[in-house]
Amino acid sequence: MSPSEGTHPPENPADEALPAVAPQLRALRRRASLTLETAARAAGLSPAHLSRLETGQRQPSLPMLLTLARVYGTTVSELLGETVAERDAVLRAPDAEPTRAGGWTYWQAGASGRGMQALRVHVPYGSQGDIVRVHPGEEWLYVLTGRLRLRLGDTAHLLAPGDSAHFDSLTPHRITAADQDGADLLFVHTLLQSPAAALCLGPITPGETP
Repeated sequence: MSPSEGTHPPENPADEALPAVAPQLRALRRRASLTLETAARAAGLSPAHLSRLETGQRQPSLPMLLTLARVYGTTVSELLGETVAERDAVLRAPDAEPTRAGGWTYWQAGASGRGMQALRVHVPYGSQGDIVRVHPGEEWLYVLTGRLRLRLGDTAHLLAPGDSAHFDSLTPHRITAADQDGADLLFVHTLLQSPAAALCLGPITPGETP
């Protein structure tokens, strides 16, 4: 790295208007209980690069802000120090738009940007059957309809309606529907500890209806 790296110009000229972003980045990372190394790895950055962002030696681009907002479970507005609108405590069924993720369909069952994210999920038969996930955090699920196959480490479980599971997400796990009609479940995960791309849901494609 060159000696002048610490005095690099902003990556985007528009970012010169973001003086508050450096301290906010550090505060939100600490609020999420993430080390510099863990947050940097989740965002696809080096710890040195993230450290320079947090000390104001570098300014983040908009794509980088979007990535860090997902990692910290917040919004770009909050990263920029803007006032965040108060979240509604109640989510009405007609307002829950379906989203597709890795073949599954899910609906928000709680406010976004919280440390705990609640979803209602439909798992179709044969979807993500060979995907094993390992990531920081915790997960809880409750089967509403259909039967679900849950593999935790070397142990396989068959869950029926009314069954639930609560486990550490660092345990290698795989979730699949056992029946042709699929399965429906309530699903809760600790979003602030788990970047979205690492979760069981897989890559997210907002706005795509089933």
